[in-house]
Amino acid sequence: MSERFTGSFTQQEPIPDEGIEAALRVMQSGRLHRYNLVGDEPGEVALLEQEFAAFTGAKYCLAVASGGYAIATALRALGVGPGDKVLTNAFTLAPVPGAIAALGAVPVFVGVTPSLTIDLEDLAAQAGQGDVLLLSHMRGHICDMDRLMAVCDAAGVKVVEDCAHTMGASWNGVPSGRHGVLAAYSTQTYKHMNSGEGGLLITDDEELAARAVMLSGSYMLYERHLAAPAPEVFERVKYETPNISGRMDHLRAALLRPQLRALPGQVARWNERYRAIEQGLRDTPGLALIERPEAETYVGSSFQFLLPGWSATAVQNVIRRCAARGVELKWFGAAEPKGFTSRYDSWRYAPSAPMPATDRVLAGLLDMRVPLTFSLEDCALIARIIRAEVGAVYQSVA
Repeated sequence: MSERFTGSFTQQEPIPDEGIEAALRVMQSGRLHRYNLVGDEPGEVALLEQEFAAFTGAKYCLAVASGGYAIATALRALGVGPGDKVLTNAFTLAPVPGAIAALGAVPVFVGVTPSLTIDLEDLAAQAGQGDVLLLSHMRGHICDMDRLMAVCDAAGVKVVEDCAHTMGASWNGVPSGRHGVLAAYSTQTYKHMNSGEGGLLITDDEELAARAVMLSGSYMLYERHLAAPAPEVFERVKYETPNISGRMDHLRAALLRPQLRALPGQVARWNERYRAIEQGLRDTPGLALIERPEAETYVGSSFQFLLPGWSATAVQNVIRRCAARGVELKWFGAAEPKGFTSRYDSWRYAPSAPMPATDRVLAGLLDMRVPLTFSLEDCALIARIIRAEVGAVYQSVA
């Protein structure tokens, strides 16, 4: 009898007891707004910002309502506006080009390699088209950041890192988010810390940090921040920076602070599961794994593999057969958006020309979440199911 997986790909672990207790204290106080404080108490949000800045090694941190808001705030702080061109990955999720388009700016798409990272040759060729690169470390894959920064520095391009999938990861020992001038993180339910929705923004640039705080809606209460520049920096920007309210509240910060302390251990657990799936799929005929560079320290909260050169019908057959056995695979090569998957040519608010090399990668790209509610045995079972169904379809079309 064929094995079947009965777990849920959307079930996350519960919030730690410490976070639940802290959230209850916030609710009992009635003071959820980040600036609704008593006396000199710092509040959960300011403490989270201080702790996340220390975690990443950044000077400044701002907690906001979502990862998408963090990205848009980073772009606004840099002065991106209507008509400006912003370089970004062709392989990413819709909130990335959406943040650019929401400012009236124009995404300029850069191709993806079979390693699922931005094509640095294509980036070098297009670098003169914009002053900003919004770099998405899509699905947790980090490119050669040393080479990328060399390309961008030579072209005068400022880098904003979208680290929604790389919180806790690094390149050559440098934490993800510490190469660019600004970095945005997400604490949405499926990310590495879970507050339902939420975002964090870091930078070492005092003026960008001050602008971001003002943009988030500080109402001139910026002195209540612990991970922000000195008051005199705000004096330079406070009258010319609009309020676009998107603050994080104390309730979500209370949920996140214990998760931040536990994050290194959680990263290790995710990577154990990632490696169990990887081991089970290695050397499967017709299937290509994404080999991780030695310089990359990743967080294996999702898993991707390629069916290179396969027809759309054959890929869909694999998806259907795996689903029948309880394994949910998402396909970034589908012609129509489905769930969170979409392609650069699906974002019709952003002009794009055909990208044949990128299309070939996306045509065979399959993706799945790896929640920590999966055991190592679950991961081994999932790999056996995928291996068997890929093999069955491959034999029928080979």
